[in-house]
Amino acid sequence: MTENLRPARMNKTRLLGRIHSSRTKWEKWLSRFEEANGEARMSEPNTPGDWSVKDVIAHITWHERQMLGALQARALIGSPWWDLPLDQRNQLIYEENLARPLAEVRQEASQVHAALLQAIEGLDEKDLHDAERFQGMPEKWKPWELLAGNTYEHYQAHTPRRKNRSHAA
Repeated sequence: MTENLRPARMNKTRLLGRIHSSRTKWEKWLSRFEEANGEARMSEPNTPGDWSVKDVIAHITWHERQMLGALQARALIGSPWWDLPLDQRNQLIYEENLARPLAEVRQEASQVHAALLQAIEGLDEKDLHDAERFQGMPEKWKPWELLAGNTYEHYQAHTPRRKNRSHAA
């Protein structure tokens, strides 16, 4: 099974393990990038769409903050930006964080991530599978899949893969 395939069933230990594993890989990539390029380059556009690494950190944090709010409220509530097309939503997240300093973005990322993990740890196993435990969540949704898409799958999507160098000329 590859990392991107969702299992048929998820439990809290497995969900937290996937979050931790993928987050660790993402943070290692961030560290390698900073070591190779310096802290100043973290705020310079260098990824598709002219996003900086700082912008990607803020983007992921926005999604985690939304998940934290949903878990705390026990409801599928959040920013009205969810109703926008993906590109528009991402642009608003980008603009919201554009002027923020890297240190502030990193501090918020750490705090929100820790709070999200704590909120997930406080869930009952049934909370992961029963949409009725979250007001406004569509009946066919599984809460753990919403969490997966906005945590470990999101880290994977924003962790550049190393290129296979065996075919290099």
